Amino acid sequence: MKQTICVLGSTGSVGVSTLDVIARHPDRFSVFALTGAHQVDKMVAQCATFRPKFAVMADEAAGRMVADRLRAESLPTQAMWGAEALNWVAGHELVDTVMAAIVGAAGLVSAYAAVCAGKRLLLANKESLVVGGRWFMAAVNAHKTCLLPVDSEHSAVFQALPEDASTWTSRVAKIILTASGGPFRTRAPGTFRDITPEQACAHPNWVMGRKISVDSATMMNKALEVIEAHHLFSMSSSQLDVVIHPQSVVHSMVEFLDTSVVAQLGTPDMRVPIAYALSWPNRMESGAKALNFSSLAALTFESIHEPDHQARFPCLALAWAAMDGPEGTCAVLNAANEVAVSAFLERRLRFDQIYALNDFCLSTHSVEAVRSLDDLLALDAQTRAYAAEWVGRQAR
Repeated sequence: MKQTICVLGSTGSVGVSTLDVIARHPDRFSVFALTGAHQVDKMVAQCATFRPKFAVMADEAAGRMVADRLRAESLPTQAMWGAEALNWVAGHELVDTVMAAIVGAAGLVSAYAAVCAGKRLLLANKESLVVGGRWFMAAVNAHKTCLLPVDSEHSAVFQALPEDASTWTSRVAKIILTASGGPFRTRAPGTFRDITPEQACAHPNWVMGRKISVDSATMMNKALEVIEAHHLFSMSSSQLDVVIHPQSVVHSMVEFLDTSVVAQLGTPDMRVPIAYALSWPNRMESGAKALNFSSLAALTFESIHEPDHQARFPCLALAWAAMDGPEGTCAVLNAANEVAVSAFLERRLRFDQIYALNDFCLSTHSVEAVRSLDDLLALDAQTRAYAAEWVGRQAR
């Protein structure tokens, strides 16, 4: 039987890669719903190709434009908009699998709706776990949700770990996430104040959206991935490490108690972990090029703990600071970073001030008890307002 798929964030880079993989296997998948933010042309084109029952946009203006275009082109898809519609398609009874690829904390609520509906959840939205943490994983366990990681690093770890999750704590010494180092791995830290959005978005290995590209350039993406791994694999903060690997061929490693290390290798193409998650526990063709070992001149690794790298990537250390803080501290870090990156892309903040804002919010913004989704969303909103005030002060 075909899997019925809902792609949350279909117009983003991961969503586009997901649809590319699905298109290669029309006998295995059918698309029930696609969701996007504001890219009307891209959404209509996707609807023309995949003929979903529903297309959901972030707001009414974009939703009505999509509806008009769908009618004009005589396409059968029904357009909807808003958070309620997003949650409705994520939890719909006809959906088997949900790809959660909305960028940022905006993807948390719809991913949670899929969890509560017991869907097979392919998680590319790391912020669901960064913000929700133990609360989100408790819901996964309570609803017996099949949660499969899609981030290339976490997919690599998942593939390297033993199948029986109950043995992880007794076998695993630590998880080592790899990082390319982004476009500024060798750049002098003293010049970071002059970095432009265009330079930060020019990743040497991966094709990604602007927000994720900036996170890669600051290494904030790796900080978020460390927090995500902490919750996904039930590892303590001391069992998590990062190593810089410029070639992006080794996607992550697991070191076992006997010091054996198991790594997952592949070309830097998001279609590989997407195809693995879609087909798990089996495998299927992804469309990515096979790894050609004869063309690999060398695989190199650099310690993130070297003084130069610590100066280049101070955001990374914030992961451990946040994990050791009260419940909700990681949500503060994520919200501050989203505000900082947005301000940088809009040229209202310097590149080196992204860390300054993140550190400021993490060290000064108070975190009260988090008992529910509403508490997390309120904390997220409070932090964004707090961070926006800080950005405003820099502009004066």
